[in-house]
Amino acid sequence: MKRLIALFSNKFFLVTAAFVVWMIFFDKNDLLSRYEYHQQLQKLKHERDFYQAETDKVTKDLDELSSDPKQLEKFAREKYLMKKDNEDVYMVVKEKPKDE
Repeated sequence: MKRLIALFSNKFFLVTAAFVVWMIFFDKNDLLSRYEYHQQLQKLKHERDFYQAETDKVTKDLDELSSDPKQLEKFAREKYLMKKDNEDVYMVVKEKPKDE
């Protein structure tokens, strides 16, 4: 018991304990902030991977459209509803089932 009292009355121990408490709870880089930064970093990495995958997909599609005229015609017909002069285009829209 006397050792504990001596330990808690030691000025070096008190300064060290105060420093540790300050760094863990009150500093601008405390543990909670570090955890939030880590979560934000993980979210940004996930977004980066998603956008890299989307960029690769778009690049692949662009290469296909640039190299193959049939793919370009198919793309124009599907996305922009383009048609040849002697054609008629009819759009068939499926109705969504109504939830009751």
